[in-house]
Amino acid sequence: MRWKSIMLLLCLLLVTPSFASAESPVSYGWGFVKSKDGSIPEIGKYGQLLNEYHSYYLDDSGEKTVYITFDNGYEQGYTGDILDVLKKHDVPAAFFITGHYVSSAPDLVKRMVDEGHIVGNHSYHHPDLTKVSKEKMQRELEMLEDAVADLTDQDDMHYLRAPRGTFSARSLKWSEDLGYTNVFWSLAYADWKTGEQKGWQYAYDQVMAQMHPGAVVLLHSVSEDNAIALEKLIIELKKQGYSFRTLDDLVKQDILPKAITQF
Repeated sequence: MRWKSIMLLLCLLLVTPSFASAESPVSYGWGFVKSKDGSIPEIGKYGQLLNEYHSYYLDDSGEKTVYITFDNGYEQGYTGDILDVLKKHDVPAAFFITGHYVSSAPDLVKRMVDEGHIVGNHSYHHPDLTKVSKEKMQRELEMLEDAVADLTDQDDMHYLRAPRGTFSARSLKWSEDLGYTNVFWSLAYADWKTGEQKGWQYAYDQVMAQMHPGAVVLLHSVSEDNAIALEKLIIELKKQGYSFRTLDDLVKQDILPKAITQF
């Protein structure tokens, strides 16, 4: 495991600086060296690309904050339980959904919005956004946004999570042009493999081992383990002094100080 972390760090550090060109079609798979003992995950030169296109993968303020996010491509029967836990503990979350999810689980999408959560764009058909034209990207994002607006009181969308975490300078630039903030993550584990669930304790241990200030946590609601472990995670993190915030809070803390300094 240590050798894998070293190799990933070397790959991140050796990424060529030319990838920051807005016309570069070269694609990358999101990755980082996992946090240990509360350290900030290392993303190497990906940081340059994220800064260039105002994208996020964590809160770098140093405060003990957590941002809970879910990717929802399809429903497995656990999202209702997850929403129950979030409501019980007054914890906000962001759910990045697809067109299939809107059509197959409309009541859950309505509930997400009604209970104050952010519904983010994971594209309508879940394509590789680095391989499509800007026009097709726009259609993918607008179709999902319109579907959610027709179903709920959320009229628009501001946050995008690239399908499969695949991105390029061009895809970040184009989506920013279309009014989106790309949100990656700084904490995750292989929880989407529904046939390989290892129990709630494993899910809990995986998240807690990687926890760090400002973590943007990626979870998948298809995992029964996550649904069971979530309440235990929230309780423990609150005991440790963490607070749960929204993606709006994350973006605003960058914007407001800049605006204030102009007066």
